[in-house]
Amino acid sequence: MAFDGIVTRHVINELETCLIGGKINKIYQPNKNEILFGIYAKQNNYCLLINIDSNDYRIHLTDSQKPNPITPPNFCMLLRKHVIGMKIKNFKTYGLERIVHIVLEGYDELNDFITKEIVIELMGKHSNIILLNSSNKIIDSLRHLDSYSNSTRNILPTRTYVLPNVQKSNFLDIESFDCFYSILSPFNTKDSIDSLISSYFTGISKLLISYLLEVNNINKFSTEKEDYRTIYTALKELVTTLSAKCIPFYNQNKKDDYVIINTNEKLPLSINFFLDDFYYKKETINEFTTYRNSVLKLILNELKKYTKRLNNMNQKLEECNKKEQYRIYGELITSNLYQIDSNKNLDTITLNNYYDNNNPITIPLDKTISPSLNAKKYFKKYTKLKNACEIVSIQKQETKHEIDYIESIIYELETSKTISDIDMIYTEFSESFLAKNISDSNKNTKNKLSKKKKQNTFSPLKFEIDGYIVFVGKNNTQNDYLTLKYAHSNDLWFHTKDIHGSHVILQTNGDEIPQETINKCASLCAFYSKAKNSSNVCVDYTFVRYVKKANGSKPGMVIYTNFQTVNVNPSNFDLC
Repeated sequence: MAFDGIVTRHVINELETCLIGGKINKIYQPNKNEILFGIYAKQNNYCLLINIDSNDYRIHLTDSQKPNPITPPNFCMLLRKHVIGMKIKNFKTYGLERIVHIVLEGYDELNDFITKEIVIELMGKHSNIILLNSSNKIIDSLRHLDSYSNSTRNILPTRTYVLPNVQKSNFLDIESFDCFYSILSPFNTKDSIDSLISSYFTGISKLLISYLLEVNNINKFSTEKEDYRTIYTALKELVTTLSAKCIPFYNQNKKDDYVIINTNEKLPLSINFFLDDFYYKKETINEFTTYRNSVLKLILNELKKYTKRLNNMNQKLEECNKKEQYRIYGELITSNLYQIDSNKNLDTITLNNYYDNNNPITIPLDKTISPSLNAKKYFKKYTKLKNACEIVSIQKQETKHEIDYIESIIYELETSKTISDIDMIYTEFSESFLAKNISDSNKNTKNKLSKKKKQNTFSPLKFEIDGYIVFVGKNNTQNDYLTLKYAHSNDLWFHTKDIHGSHVILQTNGDEIPQETINKCASLCAFYSKAKNSSNVCVDYTFVRYVKKANGSKPGMVIYTNFQTVNVNPSNFDLC
């Protein structure tokens, strides 16, 4: 990420304009890597976010709300004990290092004036938040480090705090371009400019140098002195001016990122709130992706079970195809018992098959039992396979319906857009598959709660086509409610033919709908289906009164009659 020393410097410069003299009145810890400080300063309330995640470490103001655990973590309670009520005296930084000290002052329980410091070290996987007393002793830290964890410092209570070893040079100590170039020139034929500068100077990210090279049309392997002068001038301007602003930047790795550039605009707290928006969006996307993948894993595991079950049933049905052969074996043995010598222990016997023009047939025998018992054994196999064939055929159809339903849930999950959509899909899936062992009483209670929740969270997609309102369900639960409860009997219902997709309802208001409007709704229905990337998609439509739900069928599964079919190309429309 681009949260380097330059970004840290500008963030702190902005914080100094609004938080100096502010009083800390709230502290929260939403997760193991994040601390939120509620600060009242200059007649305004601010929320300072500090995150020490190894990938998204940062410090900035935020206006995003996050859920907090019912029981605050230990470090959060310790901060509340020592820090709440204290005022921010100033911020300290060390060159372009990503280390920030928040100096606090206040009074203890004996009304004695005291000072404390909160140290924020933003150093990737070594990031930490440390609370110090006035003697520079560690009161506690969010992460404890010692020699046993391969740390070069002991970050433990009662130990003296020591700054981390700095192995890179400080760009702020470079007084002139000649000094800058003399340091880098011996290496400029070996490494690219971005790698060279970021590895030699602390607090300057490779992404920033890459951006400066790009906007100035400089080859990253250039050895020209003037190219280095251009980069030096741009860096010097960045670290010495406050007229800076964050802008989005699309880097070569095809991931959204950002850099700091100079602008003529001077917007208050622009960097802080840009970072807040950027990381909030990123965390939301990451949370959504992680949640969707975890739910998808559960569903795919269930699909794997049913697919395996279906394969076993197919094998069983293949075995059932032999049942007529076993019946013939039994009948032929029975009808020829008079000519079979029961005293001989035979492995096989050859008889004329009167079912096949008396052609000879060889029948395997169990020589440990008599021929008549062999016949009974074959009849028993026949009866068993005949009964199994009837049962397994029914089970196979049920399993295929289950697989079809699971695939519809997978489609819903792939097209979900928000965490609330995934919540509804997970609720539907858990009620259908994960809660099968729940007692009937618990099921009834849960179903009542879930129905209430479904009605309260009913929020299908809404469109306007040729002056008519059109609704599109986002999952099976919404499809059921939309079609069977919300829609009127004279409304038109659309669904792709034999393809997983959403239920689409066109509110007719009792009007006769033109065919052109019907085709547009069918195109919308095709777009919200698995066939969205296809062409000439078959879409069935009928009045809602002809759409029924079979007893015991899964959510979203309906039967319909009196329908017509149109072939359309998928197309989307603007939401209302």
